[in-house]
Amino acid sequence: MSTLTDRLRHGVYRTFVRGVVCTLVAATVGVFALPSAAMAEDNYYKTCEYDYVSCQTGVAVGLPQGECMTTTLAYAYTSICVDYDGDYVYVRDGKADGYAAMGYVGSANGVSDRLCRNNHGYGTWVRCNFDWVEAGAHSASAGYKEQFYIMELDYLWSWSGK
Repeated sequence: MSTLTDRLRHGVYRTFVRGVVCTLVAATVGVFALPSAAMAEDNYYKTCEYDYVSCQTGVAVGLPQGECMTTTLAYAYTSICVDYDGDYVYVRDGKADGYAAMGYVGSANGVSDRLCRNNHGYGTWVRCNFDWVEAGAHSASAGYKEQFYIMELDYLWSWSGK
């Protein structure tokens, strides 16, 4: 017959082993089963998987360059700037609402839809580096993305030959 001390020691050992095994299983699932943020980084909207769409998540920058406009409150005061010389799109999140700010450039030639996402939060600017054909009509819109299937954009301006 074992003593109370032996039974307690055995119980504590079993609890410790179970904890270690559960931790290892959880770590394995976290590393191998769940997709990383980088794997889904530029597949953030329903049309991003299509060939005629280019989706980018912008890199944080200080100040933008180019021609700029800002949407109204209905579109979260999102600002978009287009630097025609470098085919850069800058997007500023103008509202602390938890949604990603979005910039959109439409083109008549080549890739027709370009989306630039700012998921860095309120008050930040990001830059996306697109390469579009200068010939033909282009348009700029801005707004926010609510979820994978819902994005609200406001048309701001158009240009051609730049």
